Amino acid sequence: MKTIYNSKSFNQFRRLATASSCALLTAFFFSSCSTVQKEKDRSHVVEISVPEQKMALYRDGRPVKYFPISTSKFGLGDEPGSNRTPIGRFEVAEKIGDGKRSGTVFKSRKPTGEVVKPNSPGRDPIVSRIFWLKGKDDINKNAFARYIYIHGTPEERTIGTPASYGCIRMKSRDVIDLYDAVGWGADVYVVNKPLWRPNPAPQIAPILSAGASMPMAMAGVMPMMQVAATPENQSNVVVDPKKLNPVVPLNDENTGAIRRKHRFQPLVAGNRVPE
Repeated sequence: MKTIYNSKSFNQFRRLATASSCALLTAFFFSSCSTVQKEKDRSHVVEISVPEQKMALYRDGRPVKYFPISTSKFGLGDEPGSNRTPIGRFEVAEKIGDGKRSGTVFKSRKPTGEVVKPNSPGRDPIVSRIFWLKGKDDINKNAFARYIYIHGTPEERTIGTPASYGCIRMKSRDVIDLYDAVGWGADVYVVNKPLWRPNPAPQIAPILSAGASMPMAMAGVMPMMQVAATPENQSNVVVDPKKLNPVVPLNDENTGAIRRKHRFQPLVAGNRVPE
């Protein structure tokens, strides 16, 4: 039995096949172009000191803010089921809670619709914002699977003391501030030592009383000094910013002073990291 090909039908088939191929290629091209690769936040670094129960936020190597935090009441470690806080280098793998009200309750990283006020009796859920951390060292490789977060807590009265079940807890207003500043992929260091750049105490000097004469030596210094406000008196001290602790800027070429500072090794006795 011979198959007879009609030239008109064949041409129609060829045109249809060509049009279908072009449509598929166009769809693939535009879908590829619309896929935007997220860029990691390399401007910010978060450092958490377990002994001090404090967090420092650095931008381009300069400390910009400090927060009280709470790590695990069970100590340090990365063993599954231990409820301990792992140490080492992490990165922000996911950010959850964008735009939600302060105190919004999350369960399995989903908002429940409930909002809890700070220090509500008998309540201890995850609230406000979540940073899901991924460990980058052997000593914290289980962190992501253990659901280690930086998150808000209504138990704000315990902030500043080890009270969590493995995560890093913050006050709601603080974790929202951190969330707005720090992007996906930013480095987070949890360390068993003091902060790399502790919160500097301003150098203060009494301001001259009205009508007092200014020594000649002070005449060139006073324009560089700034008035520091206090609750008691809005103009009773002056601060010399040049006397504050110096900072070392981060850069991508040498990975930055903070990253060089924290080169983590396996945990040893007492859950301490060798200096």
